[in-house]
Amino acid sequence: MLILTKTMFAIMIGFLGAVVLGLFLVPMLKKLKVGQRISVFVGESHKKKEGTPTMGGLIFIIPTLLAALFLIVTKKMSYTSNLGIVLLVFVGYAIIGFLDDYLSIKKKNNEGLTEFQKLFAQIVLALIFFFMYLKNGGQTSLVVSTLGIDIEMGWMYGLFILFLLVGASNAVNLTDGLDGLAGGLSAIAFIAFSLISMVVGFEDLGIFTFILVGSLVGFLIYNTYPAKIFMGDTGSLALGGVIAAIAILTHREITLAVVAGVFLVETLSVILQVFWLMVFKRKLFLMTPLHHHFEKLGWHERDIVKLFWVFGLVLAMGGIFFGVWL
Repeated sequence: MLILTKTMFAIMIGFLGAVVLGLFLVPMLKKLKVGQRISVFVGESHKKKEGTPTMGGLIFIIPTLLAALFLIVTKKMSYTSNLGIVLLVFVGYAIIGFLDDYLSIKKKNNEGLTEFQKLFAQIVLALIFFFMYLKNGGQTSLVVSTLGIDIEMGWMYGLFILFLLVGASNAVNLTDGLDGLAGGLSAIAFIAFSLISMVVGFEDLGIFTFILVGSLVGFLIYNTYPAKIFMGDTGSLALGGVIAAIAILTHREITLAVVAGVFLVETLSVILQVFWLMVFKRKLFLMTPLHHHFEKLGWHERDIVKLFWVFGLVLAMGGIFFGVWL
């Protein structure tokens, strides 16, 4: 009963914090003309979104951090080394995304940090994560008992962590192309990892993640169609980094591929498109990431988002079963 109370309180405080912050932040960013530049390649239906405020990830990042600090100070959530690592990743990737968004706005185009700069910063943060992970006694083996997998990877596990952190952060970033899509899918995925964390003995990570779920739901009030604000790289990089970090710390790395399956498919669609163009000199999809393919087929973005949310929910339920019974 105590765990349930903590969980509900965590969701509630995150949700209320995001809703209240959004009431002030959305009009403030509009006034400051912190508007998103829309790519010329995404089609006419997106042109009306030109100038919609970006950096909306602050709406769920700030309340999540403040709520976590409040619960730690009031002894309702334990501060552990694992939680410290997650907070580092959350803030670190948010800063990278914020710089990217800021430079895009300053340059008045859709180009912030260069791909090299962004990737370099993500790699540095992943290396810091691995150092802290080892310092706190983290295992370097990949274990999935139900599948009979137990592979000692040694230093190769560092490369695996790098792949997960950088891959997940960019996957969420690629998926953030329709109103409410990345935010809703992230909330669903984090519900799954919240429950998994609680069941397998990581209560601190579970409560933190429930705070984030509440904040994301509050953010979706402003981000669902028609969006009043976009999360920007500030939000998408932070979300991807955190979900990968939690999967690693709970030793549910394979579960991540299931829970975040829609993000994975979106990323694979981009990779396949590039491969198809190089090898066969023609497109496999009308446009990538995959959600834009459905747009080109004539689907309304609300219907695409609903479809992807449903698939995300199904995968999350499968991920919970897989993650708990590992």
